Order: sequence, then structure tokens, then C-alpha cells
Amino acid sequence: MRFKVGDRASYTQTLSEAHVALFVGAVGDTNPLHVDEAYAQRSRFGRRIAQGILVAGLISTVIGTRLPGVGAIYLSQSLRFLKPTYLGDTITATAVVKAVREREKGGLVLTLDTFCENQRGERVIEGEAVVLYEEPEGGKP
Repeated sequence: MRFKVGDRASYTQTLSEAHVALFVGAVGDTNPLHVDEAYAQRSRFGRRIAQGILVAGLISTVIGTRLPGVGAIYLSQSLRFLKPTYLGDTITATAVVKAVREREKGGLVLTLDTFCENQRGERVIEGEAVVLYEEPEGGKP
């Protein structure tokens, strides 16, 4: 499988109470901005927000399942959190190939522009990922 600059893929998901609850159970982030409506209403956000890393995790879904897909391993990911994501927001995570380099030991290193946008087309996160890609043995699973 070959990749070229400009290739892109996306994944869309609406973030719900269940996503936040599962994330809290998985990592323990019980910040009241995420779990306490009364507290969040008194904050600058006016209501509960999803954890930024939960939202950024949608980028991982793109990388692991779509571009480059199975065989991808993160080497790095930078993130800038631009706007809050509220429960009920529909987020589209996108990765765009910025550079491709072949490795001497085999496989490819891809540099990807990454970003998440809400249903209004507003960027909530942007960054850059560097990913090692090795074609799965026998091709795609």
C-alpha cells in the first residue's frame, strides 16, 4: 500500500454521556468540568465538556483504522486544544498525509496533519502525528 501527500481520511462520532463515563472508568479523570453538571454550569463553559484527550482519541481511530490503518503505530502526536467539546457535539477527526518517508529497516514513516472539527465546522483540536506504518503480513487482515 502506498500513500501520497494529500491523502486524507476521517471518522465521525457524537460524544455522549456514555463516552465520558467510559473514559472516566478507563483513566480516572473525574474533573468536575466533565462529570458534575452543577459545577460545570458555574464554569466559563456553562455546561459539561468532554475531556480533551477523549476527543483527541478520535484521531487515533482514524490512524489505526483508516489512514494508514492496520499496521500503524504512533511515534508522536502534538495537540492544540482550540475550543471545548460539549456532550452531544458531533466530532469529525481527520488525518491528512503531509510527508512520507521510507525506512531503511522497512516500512514507512508518515507525517500527518490531524484535526477535529465539531458539527459547526469549528476546529476544536489540531496537531501533527508521526506514524510508523508496516504492511501487515499477508496484506490486510
